[in-house]
Amino acid sequence: MFKNKALSGKNNISGKNIAKCRKAISPRLSQRGLADKMQLEGIELDKNAIQRIESGQRFVTDIEIRGFSKVLMVSYEQLLDQE
Repeated sequence: MFKNKALSGKNNISGKNIAKCRKAISPRLSQRGLADKMQLEGIELDKNAIQRIESGQRFVTDIEIRGFSKVLMVSYEQLLDQE
């Protein structure tokens, strides 16, 4: 049994919110585009890592949450909301 899984069985609770915020940006930001912006913030992620985060397959660090918040121009709370 995994101790660190969310109630949904996923490895993070922010992935679906990251995807929603990414898709809400106009013009629409691709997973590759998001990875590129994260790299400009000093956070080394590629498109595949973004895909795994958004699908809940990969854990997300606090440093990455901070980067996503800055790049997507949303609050930490918005990314961590479980609604």
